[in-house]
Amino acid sequence: MSSAPAQHDAPTDTTPDGSDEAHAFTELGLRAELLGALAALGYEEPTPIQREAIPPLLEGRDLLGQAATGTGKTAAFALPLLNRMPAHRQGGDPVALVLVPTRELAVQVSEAFHRYGKDLGARVLPIYGGQPIGRQLRALDSGVDVVVATPGRALDHIARGTLRLGGLATVVLDEADEMLDMGFAEDIEAILEHAPAQRQTVLFSATMPGRIDGMARQHLREPVRIEIGREQQVAGEAPRVRQSAYIVTRAHKPAALGRVLDVESPTAAIVFCRSREEVDRLTETMNGRGYRSEALHGGMSQEQRDRVMGRLRAGTADLLVATDVAARGLDVEQLTHVVNYDVPSAPESYVHRIGRVGRAGREGVAITLAEPREHRMLKTIERVTGQRITIDKIPTVADMRTRRLELTQGALRESLLEDDLDPFRVIVETLTDEFDLMEVALAAVKLAHEVTSPGSDDEEEIPQVPVRGPREGRPEAGGRGGDRRGGGRPRGGGNTAQVFIGLGRRAGVRPQDLVGAITGETGISGRDIGSIEIADRFSLVEVPQGVADEVIAGLRGSTIKGRKATVRRDRGGDR
Repeated sequence: MSSAPAQHDAPTDTTPDGSDEAHAFTELGLRAELLGALAALGYEEPTPIQREAIPPLLEGRDLLGQAATGTGKTAAFALPLLNRMPAHRQGGDPVALVLVPTRELAVQVSEAFHRYGKDLGARVLPIYGGQPIGRQLRALDSGVDVVVATPGRALDHIARGTLRLGGLATVVLDEADEMLDMGFAEDIEAILEHAPAQRQTVLFSATMPGRIDGMARQHLREPVRIEIGREQQVAGEAPRVRQSAYIVTRAHKPAALGRVLDVESPTAAIVFCRSREEVDRLTETMNGRGYRSEALHGGMSQEQRDRVMGRLRAGTADLLVATDVAARGLDVEQLTHVVNYDVPSAPESYVHRIGRVGRAGREGVAITLAEPREHRMLKTIERVTGQRITIDKIPTVADMRTRRLELTQGALRESLLEDDLDPFRVIVETLTDEFDLMEVALAAVKLAHEVTSPGSDDEEEIPQVPVRGPREGRPEAGGRGGDRRGGGRPRGGGNTAQVFIGLGRRAGVRPQDLVGAITGETGISGRDIGSIEIADRFSLVEVPQGVADEVIAGLRGSTIKGRKATVRRDRGGDR
């Protein structure tokens, strides 16, 4: 097996407009349509996995890549795949198949393909359980270029004869270890048997257990090996920084960021985003929440960037939303917080970012908003830096109300100590002729609170996402050895619930069907699912108590093996 280990290049200086000459996408040999799409999306430079993977994939090489979620893997395989595909292709059968473990990831990868390949007329179809199969059948019949599918649903279409793989040029296994954990090993093997022998095969995995290496030896031909984010010592002493992370779904990230900043009350903060588009969107959102936010990215002129930095240093702005490239070399004296709106694509990037605070003996704060699937990358960063990243809970509505009351109290205390209040004495004296002094004070505090704390008291709660347990020592999920899946308990020890599902062996239900349905319809991981028992007419699945209602609601709105099922908490004796 050939090897091409990744080289982690040091950051380079940028040109005045924020572009990175040494590591621009133009250096990778991509066609003009793709470069135009990347520029429109605000992508300024390739991540390490993209720099290493795109050239060999453009050459048609097989590839085995180890990289965690959040490192830019999707673009690493999508861009070369689209680059090799004829523009505005007319053929009916797909030329590429991407297998992913969950419905959520299928949608995300499909959206990425659409964004990158729009000028090429790329036809991309996500296929997953819980979606009406009729829509998928019509799309396949009219012709597609790229299919992004979960293994179970892909195999269903292959068996129906509606997904024909004879024209495939490339097969991508994304998050391969996740798929094996969820019990999809046999499905993947069956799918690969239907694919042409002379194809390009790409396998990405966050970890490389023996079974992944065995799959690579069996299905990849002399693959290029790339390893990103392995345990390497990062040069330089770590700064004094309190590091924490919040696990939050993508849809709730803006609200979660606002709440965390409301609680932290930074003097000045930098929020790092991946693209210009995200910078602009988030800046507008945070301004709407009352923050004095400024955007900084490579699409701005040097004059614009200088004005932004001037406002930040002068204190007329307190939140800078920026891309990595644009923020390189910045040194803001009053900076107290660094926020990673996404998990950085490499541990080195994380170290460089948090090094902007905690200087001169002061403690800084580094906050990371991680999507559930990015939890592994946090663990990689911990190993590389040798420092712990605490997983905190997102502030609740009650937490925010308490915090706003504290701010009101602080503002009133400051006014009592420092302000000249005599001009208002006559108002108090007049009101106390009619009302009790305490009532007058309460009314004044209420008005002050509404002015100093404009946050809404009717905000919705942000769902708390269960954190994955440790990977080591957990048996494979959805194994074929029997109808009962053993293994570790869901996170939280005995604080679990059993979910009753009114389908069992007679409906052809397998453990991997249940795991795939739950992870596809909810935000929890396969590792948070405990034992699974499948009887003739029903199944029982053990899940953390705190997410049982979410699992029940998700399964009620979907299908398992194409059938609707009764789903509720298990009541034991009335089965």
